[in-house]
Amino acid sequence: MAIPAKVSASPQLPPRGEVLGIPLALCDYDEAVDWIEAMVRTRTLGYATAAAVHLVMLTQEDPAVRTAVQGASLVLPDGQPLVWALRALGRGAIHSRVYGPDLMLACCERAATSGTRMYLYGGRSEGALVTLVLKLRTRYPGIQIVGASSPPHAGGMPGAPYRELSEEEERRTVEEINGSGAEIVWVGTGQPHQELWMARMRSQLAAPMLIGVGAAFDFHAGIVAQAPAWMGRHGLEWAFRLAREPRRLWRRYLVYNAKFIGALLLEILHR
Repeated sequence: MAIPAKVSASPQLPPRGEVLGIPLALCDYDEAVDWIEAMVRTRTLGYATAAAVHLVMLTQEDPAVRTAVQGASLVLPDGQPLVWALRALGRGAIHSRVYGPDLMLACCERAATSGTRMYLYGGRSEGALVTLVLKLRTRYPGIQIVGASSPPHAGGMPGAPYRELSEEEERRTVEEINGSGAEIVWVGTGQPHQELWMARMRSQLAAPMLIGVGAAFDFHAGIVAQAPAWMGRHGLEWAFRLAREPRRLWRRYLVYNAKFIGALLLEILHR
């Protein structure tokens, strides 16, 4: 399916500050939602992601991940440590993170009024995705969720890592999303899988915006508990999640958080 050309000038990006080579947006939720809606309104193609420390550190190790993240139209600082890093490096004034799950809800609230059409791609299973759709429609009456699909998991086991799509599966996915008329595709397949997927699929999808929001699908479907807001504000969400899924998340937080601190100290010393 041909991708429609943008019909007017691209919306102006929020200012950005760089941390370890990754340009992070210096904006709040309202500014982020305004920019997303402007992208939809002008039919400008792009993709965005809410980056955690883990993703930033993966860009230091994997060139493909680095290319995918740097190719995003907007990278939002999902983790509070990234906000602190921006301040420590003097890279711009920002008061708080833009947390992916909360950004998704803010966009859904706006879309219930604006009529922006949304598609959900991700989730632990089709059943979990149905639960998510029902909860969003109950919470935001009038919201237009025009489609949803959960990509295949390794071994066919819900919650297992996602496997790569075959050419035929990818073709069907493109046809389904484009046929839905979606204007925003929410991608909740985890980092860095979702960033690699968005970078690869951007040229094939007609929706103006693809937005990666990590574990937001699991949180909003009620499958995984969210950390209390105060823990997020103090950079402790990682401890909450690690305590609940230690076998799956120990490396992400214990190893990569330590790597981030070391790399950030080196960048500060090199200034």
